[in-house]
Amino acid sequence: MTTLNNSFGLEYAPAPFLMRIGRREILITRDFRKRFYPINPIMECDTGVEPGHVEVLLFGRWLLILSKAH
Repeated sequence: MTTLNNSFGLEYAPAPFLMRIGRREILITRDFRKRFYPINPIMECDTGVEPGHVEVLLFGRWLLILSKAH
């Protein structure tokens, strides 16, 4: 599994689901973070907390973290 920064708090996320497709990993979980900016209600993309990560927020609830597998 991808090692994420402890300050991110992913260990407290409810039931994450990890898929590995070749050299890529997709982590799917519920978004539990407070966002201090307006988000797009359908899909919001952002850089991840570590280099090489991309976060996709779907419907304001589901967080997909795309990264390279280690």
